[in-house]
Amino acid sequence: MADKVVAVVGKSAIFYSELVEMGEQINTQRKKGGYTLDRDVKNEALERLMLQKLLYNQALVDSVEIQYNSIEMGVSESVQQMITDLGSISAVEKKFEKPIYEVKQDMISQYEEMTYAQTMQQTIQDKVTITPGEVSRFYKKLPKDSLPMIPEQYVYAQITKEPASTKEAKQRTKETLLGLRERIINGTRFEVLARMYSIDQGSAVRGGEMDPSPSSKYVKPFAQALEKLKPNQVSEVIETEFGLHIIQLIDKRGDIYHCRHILIKPLFSKQEILDTNTTLDSIASLIKSDSISFASAALEHSDDEYSKQNGGIVSNYEILKTYFPMARANHTTTKITKEDLAPVEYREIKNLKIGEMSDSFQAQDLHGNVLSKVIKLVDIIPSHYPNLENDYLVIEEIALAKKKDIEFNKWINKTIASMYIRIDPTFDTSLFENKSWAK
Repeated sequence: MADKVVAVVGKSAIFYSELVEMGEQINTQRKKGGYTLDRDVKNEALERLMLQKLLYNQALVDSVEIQYNSIEMGVSESVQQMITDLGSISAVEKKFEKPIYEVKQDMISQYEEMTYAQTMQQTIQDKVTITPGEVSRFYKKLPKDSLPMIPEQYVYAQITKEPASTKEAKQRTKETLLGLRERIINGTRFEVLARMYSIDQGSAVRGGEMDPSPSSKYVKPFAQALEKLKPNQVSEVIETEFGLHIIQLIDKRGDIYHCRHILIKPLFSKQEILDTNTTLDSIASLIKSDSISFASAALEHSDDEYSKQNGGIVSNYEILKTYFPMARANHTTTKITKEDLAPVEYREIKNLKIGEMSDSFQAQDLHGNVLSKVIKLVDIIPSHYPNLENDYLVIEEIALAKKKDIEFNKWINKTIASMYIRIDPTFDTSLFENKSWAK
């Protein structure tokens, strides 16, 4: 069938070929999810594409800003991957029936449109807030068993210790990386050594290569070293909370950095770990003999800066700070589920009664660095349906997500009413989930 326009939203046309491609993506999603729907896949695909065009057109009207450099780099990587998968540039051109530069330009246009649409939706939903009163009213209207069950939670305290020889171990690691850096300067390919030595599994298989990103996405010491490099230069050894690195800049476009790195963590002998455990066991003995309280011992001896000031009580603050920096401060909680515990921590906790303390054991911090710790179980909260008194944050999150959906749908309907829409009459618009499309 020859390509044709099947719908127009604002100034954007939707072609039959786009519809087919989106339909294939939906079918793939259904197969992965293990479900099927009675709804015609082309009908669903058309509605998805129309929503994307709606968001895209409004994003242009509202002058929404996106990162063009990251789009171009992302497309370049995708095209290169296709060339690798198919074996040659000519094979890619044969598949798409057009020159490689046109394939790349088409992909840039697609990525740009999707990025505008995603950013527009995020902009709309980020404006939605919720008050405690709204959360309370939301909760009171819901059947209590319609909320997801909260699994068993634990409140526990800890004292952690890094090996006393951490400084020496870091020096050994630095010397290893300096040796690798010298080999690279003398002609060995960075990619080869990254695959052999880097412990960052996600990038090591790609020769240490990381996705193009703005400097703000990297931790500060890494970003500072990266900003000083010119293409193909290799940095000195730098230290971050993840370990020690050397970095090679591949390319820079604006504030988007494309680089490789080799990451190595300090290693410790069994004896060094045992010595750390022995130190902790001595502290634990003082606590058990009431010579010092757990809270005082944590403040004086623990290396964990996040819990030592709170009597050793563990919270999710570090996780939020590291992985969800935009999360609100009141999302911090000391109630930890099994799923949020490292296996070695849960193994210790499940054998404790409230008020009991574990023996010392080897563990890792959030960034995979070796340490030892002792744990005291403070409380166990049985599984239960959420309630406002004890689980306000859980209910607030559900209520806010619901409100965001409602406000977004209101925005869609309002924007549809003000934008030019034309749909090929061969499509049954009565099957659309949003009936506003059929003006």
